[in-house]
Amino acid sequence: MVASSDSRGHVGVVLLLLLGGYHAWLADACSRIYYESGTGDLFTGRTMDWMEEMGSKMWVFPRGMKRDGGVGPGSMEWTSQYGSVVTSVYDFASSDGMNEAGLVGNMLYLVESDYGTDKRTGQQKLSAGAWLTYVLDNFATVRQAVAALRADSIFMVAPDLPSGKKSGIHLSLSDAKNGSAILEYIEGKLVIHEGSEYRVMTNSPSYDRQLAIKEYWEEIGGVTFLPGTHRAADRFSRLNYNLNAVPKVDTSRKAIATVFSIIRHISVPLGIADPQKPNQASTHWRTVADHSARTYFYEPATSPYIFWVNLRKLDFSEGAPVKSLKVEGEDVMWSGEVSGLFEPAKPFKFMRAGPDGKIEL
Repeated sequence: MVASSDSRGHVGVVLLLLLGGYHAWLADACSRIYYESGTGDLFTGRTMDWMEEMGSKMWVFPRGMKRDGGVGPGSMEWTSQYGSVVTSVYDFASSDGMNEAGLVGNMLYLVESDYGTDKRTGQQKLSAGAWLTYVLDNFATVRQAVAALRADSIFMVAPDLPSGKKSGIHLSLSDAKNGSAILEYIEGKLVIHEGSEYRVMTNSPSYDRQLAIKEYWEEIGGVTFLPGTHRAADRFSRLNYNLNAVPKVDTSRKAIATVFSIIRHISVPLGIADPQKPNQASTHWRTVADHSARTYFYEPATSPYIFWVNLRKLDFSEGAPVKSLKVEGEDVMWSGEVSGLFEPAKPFKFMRAGPDGKIEL
């Protein structure tokens, strides 16, 4: 199903959420923006916020890889049509990345995710950890991806994390053609918000309510006042204001700097803790994707350096080796262009449930 962008009644919803102290705003804090420069080039930036380091690695996946949904019988199968660079978490999920056509995907946490319980006729199973990879493997643009996913023919399998925490996610897509979409599973069905106007995304609440919050704060005006906590709703408001307040610069270098400056502004300080908000999470890394130049920038919170991968320097040909590069941890001190530092590696397996029903490690 495709969600309508009709905003009637949004202010009432926002007031109800504000007065009710909507608890899900305290969920883990990732953020994403989609910026257009003065020359019409597009850039996507995001923060990855979590309670701990996730052993993140960057991967080079070539074309022609035989894939499956990773969850046993009934899993969907495909062969990758596009090569991609992907950042993994815990060696069981793709969380962020770009393919050689310039399509970018960002996976963010969403506590309200509800994938449903009954596999409907015609649906094939897919690990939630493979969702982003499936999209980057198969599509060149947001429009193509949405057209295929709109049928809601995928049954998403998302076992609980070892901590017992729900592995709920939603996915943002953006491309080099000013295409953007937010995809969420709500009440067992896929909800899609597609359009270039959807340039800001955080975590909870569900995206229709995030849009209501956006309208509320736009009426107040950012110059007068902006909410300043680390809650998802507050970050959404600041991101939306800043994205519209910054100029549309005329060089890619300035554009990349602009996007980094916006996402740094809403990053959560490393190691921050609040006993009253146990799910509040620190920013561990940030990425910026230059869709036109096919360049993927990465900034670890524990390093003073930014490094990047020029996808045009990579070998994505069928039969080329899968490669990886460690990108998280205090020993990571890469800088500059790092396409030559990747080493051959065996692809990670997508998350699936173990005997206890939780993610098998």
